[in-house]
Amino acid sequence: MSNDRKTLAEGKYLGLYERGTWEFAERPNSTGVVGILPITEDGELVLIEQYRVPVQAKVIEIPAGLVGDELEHAGEPLEDTAQRELLEETGYRADTITPLLSSPTSAGMTTETTHFFAATGLAREHNGGGVADEEIIVHHVSHNELGEWLTKKEKEGYLIDFKIHACLYLVRQLGLLNY
Repeated sequence: MSNDRKTLAEGKYLGLYERGTWEFAERPNSTGVVGILPITEDGELVLIEQYRVPVQAKVIEIPAGLVGDELEHAGEPLEDTAQRELLEETGYRADTITPLLSSPTSAGMTTETTHFFAATGLAREHNGGGVADEEIIVHHVSHNELGEWLTKKEKEGYLIDFKIHACLYLVRQLGLLNY
């Protein structure tokens, strides 16, 4: 397999490249993604909602963000990026950021790796909502009511990000959610 990469197109935030006969996408301004499942002391999950242009829909997600996309955060440890994104999007700071899993985001389409974390020992510092042009809505959902709540949101036309389920499985496997 050739390591020679040919640029097909490149924008500010996304590039399309080719190796051999395989086309793939890459973020020229990022080294990966962090995704965080925040869990309150009483077993609520803190999820976010935001409109996503590529899918033309509101999506229910875990808080997440790009790694190394801002010059002042270049080289920042993944746990620090997770803590920063958690605070920006939800308004919570966590006492503990626990690594869950690092995995290719979509290995057939992109070089990107997503790093999952659980956030516990949450303290609310502000209402969240993101930065700049983000319009993030924060939701608190009991883990016992999550399935029903997500089904209701789906019926209302929301898309549900699978990363919620992946992280929920992982935190239960690690004993971080024993209710």
